[in-house]
Amino acid sequence: MQAYFIEFANFMLRWLHVIAAIAWIGESIYFVMLDNGLRPPKAAEDREKGVFGEMWAVHGGGFYHNQKYATAPAKLPNDLHWSFWKAYTTWLTGFALFVILYMVNPGFYLVNPGSDWEWAANLTGWQANLLALTFLLLGWVVYNELCKRISPNMERDGLLSIAVAIMMVVVAYLSTQMFSGRAAFLLTGAVMATAMSANVFFWIIPGQRRMVKAMKAGETPNPLDGKRGKQRSVHNTYFTLPVVLLMISNHYSFAYSHEHAWVLMTLFIFAGALIRQYFVLMHQGKIQPAYPIVGVVLILVAFWAGMPASSSAPSGAQAAGSGPDITEVKALIDQHCVACHSQSPTQPGFSAPPAGLAYDNIEQIFLQKDKIQQVVESGYMPLGNMTNMTEEERAVIQAWAESSSKR
Repeated sequence: MQAYFIEFANFMLRWLHVIAAIAWIGESIYFVMLDNGLRPPKAAEDREKGVFGEMWAVHGGGFYHNQKYATAPAKLPNDLHWSFWKAYTTWLTGFALFVILYMVNPGFYLVNPGSDWEWAANLTGWQANLLALTFLLLGWVVYNELCKRISPNMERDGLLSIAVAIMMVVVAYLSTQMFSGRAAFLLTGAVMATAMSANVFFWIIPGQRRMVKAMKAGETPNPLDGKRGKQRSVHNTYFTLPVVLLMISNHYSFAYSHEHAWVLMTLFIFAGALIRQYFVLMHQGKIQPAYPIVGVVLILVAFWAGMPASSSAPSGAQAAGSGPDITEVKALIDQHCVACHSQSPTQPGFSAPPAGLAYDNIEQIFLQKDKIQQVVESGYMPLGNMTNMTEEERAVIQAWAESSSKR
């Protein structure tokens, strides 16, 4: 029953998380588009009252006239629209999901027993949890310090962008060494998502509150508050596409189970940022197709690099249509897979078989033969190889699947 409660909470939290993320990202993308799409006001009275830029738009059967003030408007209303709860809700629900999915069972989801770093491969559950939390915290601290030290007055943002890009390469590499593949992709995305939410919480909203307070008091706002908020908001928009991709990556084992998963991850991150840059510039009236072209090239490179090696042609008895006996394969699946993939899982944290795949009997194993071959051959399963399936055992399952296809 406890496993059912956890799974239901996961279901509802994921629903809320996706809704909040759609709302936050959608609003963020809209405001970036709006800010970059502003044009100088045409009416003299608008220019006289301090309007910096305007945009006319049509949507939903109505017309909208958006205006941006470079300085305080003559009258600032009390019912200002503030954008922050979507960001906070997205992060809080995402972190809650991480706790109940990964931290409740860290030995299964976080620990990387195949790590080249012995200390990482031998982490206990609580150590893996502590390391994951530290990883997230340090990700924000390092990013924030880079912003403060390299471009404190927003005058060296180009150099800062290079530094943040290098940081993300390092984060991708470290995550794949310290954590299991799926967790590594998630945590790298979570580092960026944490920076995005923290930017809102520590910099964008406090700066906007100081500006509003100064305006209402008839004082001139500190221009650095506006510049800094814009800087962090721009960073957030470039993080957006990579974060979305990394958060859905747990469905695609070819990426995070790859020997050089951190390289694939880096290619995807840079591709997402470049594609986002195209749209940012497009809203400014600048069409530069080189950005999406390079982004697509990086995706194609990732596709090529992640492509599995073609299996060698079967020989001998296997080529003749024979191979390992199903009873031998069933024994391996019972040993390494059925704790989770059963109608009544015995692995803590599961109330039902993952993805609805149960291997309780030979008929079910035959029905899922192709899926079993794919995940075992790629190393995706057993997850984190927590049951220590050997390469010889993987070869037995692969040989059986291939020989069965010839019958």
